[in-house]
Amino acid sequence: MKAQLLVDARARLGECPLWCERTGSLYWTDIESATLHNWRAADGRLRQWTLPERVGSFALCERDSQLLLGLASGIALFDLERESLSAIVPVDAEQPSTRINDGRCDRQGRFVFGMFNPAEAAIGHFYRVHADLRVERLPLPPAGVGNSLAFSPDGAVLYYTDSPTRTIWRVDYHADGRLGAPSLFVQLPANEGFADGSTVDAEGGLWNAQWKGNRVVRYDASGAESARFDVPASQVTCPAFGGAALDQLYVSSARIGLDDAALSHEPAAGGIFVLQTGWRGLPEARFASAR
Repeated sequence: MKAQLLVDARARLGECPLWCERTGSLYWTDIESATLHNWRAADGRLRQWTLPERVGSFALCERDSQLLLGLASGIALFDLERESLSAIVPVDAEQPSTRINDGRCDRQGRFVFGMFNPAEAAIGHFYRVHADLRVERLPLPPAGVGNSLAFSPDGAVLYYTDSPTRTIWRVDYHADGRLGAPSLFVQLPANEGFADGSTVDAEGGLWNAQWKGNRVVRYDASGAESARFDVPASQVTCPAFGGAALDQLYVSSARIGLDDAALSHEPAAGGIFVLQTGWRGLPEARFASAR
């Protein structure tokens, strides 16, 4: 099944698509443009919010009008109706070259995310945000590009990667916050791109977008490849299940770094694509904000 262009977003760095089942709409961020976007399935309406900093990732909240934003410098709550931002809670202030990157809520409503370093040196850490916006550093190895944050359906496994290593790791994840030791889940071949964002389906399969690979690949719970779908963009960034039955896979992409010649071959780069895969997803876990 070929991916179809859903929104010709032309994002410089489209990321973090999230389906909101309460509003029947899809959110995503264009990191380099410091914008947040929303597409409503019922009528195709598009909305856009410009933020004071780049948004590396974000989470839906239990309160419908609220999003938790992973801004370049820290965490903040954003009120969609008032278009107001809470005070930013700094993250990794001692590493000014890093910014917040990919993130996902665990099944307990805490937001877990990694950091991005443009030089790709492994100096960034992984963090967890609690309901009161307290930020906790997780006992995981540092990374240059912390990515692929996703949880198994029961929440007992956390997946993550440091993208330049082409390695996806799995770690036991306990409801009380304890983590086990990381173990190898998938090693991408050198000629198949880099592991970027991921999501998990209802059967426990991990879907990974592969930057410079033109594809999204599904791995079963053992790490064996079980399906792959081509996308007409080389820089695919993250997948998310959505639609009324959670049976559509939305995929974000980027056009940053592509010259005119490259864009002539992939004019839809930076768009949001949709795939019918035969699998269903899960409702996105929401941040349990105390504010």
